[in-house]
Amino acid sequence: MMTPAAGDHPAPTGTGGRVVLVGTPLGNLADMAPRGTEALRQATVLACEDTRRTGRLLQHLGVPAPRLLRMDEHTEAEVIPTLLEVASSGGLAAVVSDAGMPVLSDPGGRLVSAAAEAGVEVEVVPGPFAGAAAAALSGLLDAAGRFNFEGFLPRRGAERAQVLAEVAAARKASVLYESPHRLEATVAELAEVCGPGRRVALCRELTKMHEETWRGTVAEAAEHLLDKPPKGEFVVVVEAAPPAAEPDDAQVAEAVAAHVRSGVSHRDAAARVAGELGVAPNRAKRIANEMR
Repeated sequence: MMTPAAGDHPAPTGTGGRVVLVGTPLGNLADMAPRGTEALRQATVLACEDTRRTGRLLQHLGVPAPRLLRMDEHTEAEVIPTLLEVASSGGLAAVVSDAGMPVLSDPGGRLVSAAAEAGVEVEVVPGPFAGAAAAALSGLLDAAGRFNFEGFLPRRGAERAQVLAEVAAARKASVLYESPHRLEATVAELAEVCGPGRRVALCRELTKMHEETWRGTVAEAAEHLLDKPPKGEFVVVVEAAPPAAEPDDAQVAEAVAAHVRSGVSHRDAAARVAGELGVAPNRAKRIANEMR
């Protein structure tokens, strides 16, 4: 982690034309960064998901409202030209989501790509990120603090099944966003694909008055939600998959034999199987030699 040298201060927001992504509080308005407030104060135009909600934030911060543009998943493509025109003309086009960081399960990704392609500078004022906050609270990360951020799951169909299968097999903890009315169904699906004993953390209403983190197995989570129906927005952290069991000699021999049947030498088959099954090369070579 980088730490400022003694006497260092955060760089001020620049003055040239650019797009600025501004993180906003998840719920506790005291979490608003001073640089974020200054960026909103300097904004020529401000793109936001909900103009009323953003208007209340500006009022709380004592920032006069600039020109507000609604930018959600349906309108992002429409407002990109306006935002890039403002930035190209020397103005500041600020972007916020309703809560947290733009782009991360919120609008802004297409704008950043378009700005990069057009040669428009993009700056970020980091702010709260519910996924990272829940991951830190979960107690389910490895020693390096690694996790996979999935955000909102696909609603249905093959794509949802594919993502859930990836979560079940992931070797890092997975972080999901979920609404209260879909949480029980999602927990039931996690029990199917991960097994009832996989641990989860249910983080509710982060930074708000009723913030709560519940920890237990998937099976226990289902019972917990029956006793306490979900209310508010949730972040679900799913424990990483356990290490795969070491294949026995018979499994290694069968894998070598399959390669040999396809015309590969025993030596090359052993090398391939060592990589495919994650076994020691010397062990795969010994088993292959015994099969000659």
